[in-house]
Amino acid sequence: MREDIPEPPLESKLSHFDEAGRARMVDVSGKATTRRQAVASAFIELSPQVLAALPSNPKGNPLEVARFAGIQAAKQTSQLIPMCHPLPLSFVDISTEIVPTGIRIVATVATSGPTGVEMEALTAASIAALTIYDMTKALDKSIVIRSLQLESKSGGKSGDYQR
Repeated sequence: MREDIPEPPLESKLSHFDEAGRARMVDVSGKATTRRQAVASAFIELSPQVLAALPSNPKGNPLEVARFAGIQAAKQTSQLIPMCHPLPLSFVDISTEIVPTGIRIVATVATSGPTGVEMEALTAASIAALTIYDMTKALDKSIVIRSLQLESKSGGKSGDYQR
C-alpha cells in the first residue's frame, strides 16, 4: 500500500463485517463453484512414557479414534463456528505421525463449492489433537497442544497459499 494513502479500517478488509461493523455471514451465492482444498496441522507434545503407552491404551487406539474425531469435526464446522457455511465435503483425511516428542497431525479437506475449507481443516486438526489429549490425559497432565496452523489452500478468488 502507498504511504500517502491511509490504510482502510480493519473492518473494511474483513468480509465478515457489514458496513455498520456488525458481524455477518458472507453471501457466497454469487461465487463460482470451484474445487477447493485446505491442509492444516497441529502438534501434540507427549512424554516418551505416553508415546510408549499408545499401543496399549485401555480406551482404544488414540490415533484411530482421533482420525474419526477429526473427520467428524470437519463435517460439523458450521455448527461450531457461527459464520462458517455448511459445505458438502468431498474428502477429509487425518494423518498422524509419531515423532520422538509427540504426534504431528495433518488434516486435508476438499470440496467443490463457492467458499474455502480452511476452517474445516483447522477444526479437524484441532479436534484430532484434543481427542488424543482426552485419551492420554490419565497418563500425563503436562500434555501440550501446539502449532495449529494452515499449511496450504488452493482454489477460490484469493488464490493458492503455501506456508
